[in-house]
Amino acid sequence: MMSKILMVCLGNICRSPLAEGILKSKVNHLDVEVDSAGTAAYHLGEQPDIRSIEIAKKYGIDLSNQRARQFSVNDFNEFDKIYAMDTSNYANIIALARDKSDRDKVDLILNERNPKSFESVPDPYYGGSNGFQDVYQILDDACNKIVENLGKR
Repeated sequence: MMSKILMVCLGNICRSPLAEGILKSKVNHLDVEVDSAGTAAYHLGEQPDIRSIEIAKKYGIDLSNQRARQFSVNDFNEFDKIYAMDTSNYANIIALARDKSDRDKVDLILNERNPKSFESVPDPYYGGSNGFQDVYQILDDACNKIVENLGKR
């Protein structure tokens, strides 16, 4: 049975496109579909931030075909799991949930690697020269845990 996973951050140009690309690169042997979205409409239709594209390319992952889109209530119908990159976006997603079933699909991505820690992936947009590298490593680790857990289903 196919799993559908959605990665969500604020603008859908830094963290969630990276998380989408990283997870896609790891699930080619599993029946998994991955997408990403933002809770805000700041960058609709735009490519990911060039720094996300460049750090992904360094690891052999191509994000250039991704385009930013906004999270919608319909995403609760389309996806089995929705990972928020931080507590603020988690709250924004939960606020749109229609019922317990919707809420149960949402989690913070870092809870995968450190359950119930409620840690946020730092926003690399203003994170200095190592911001995107640091976020790549954090998301790579979290995506490894997701794949590990998918393999147990």
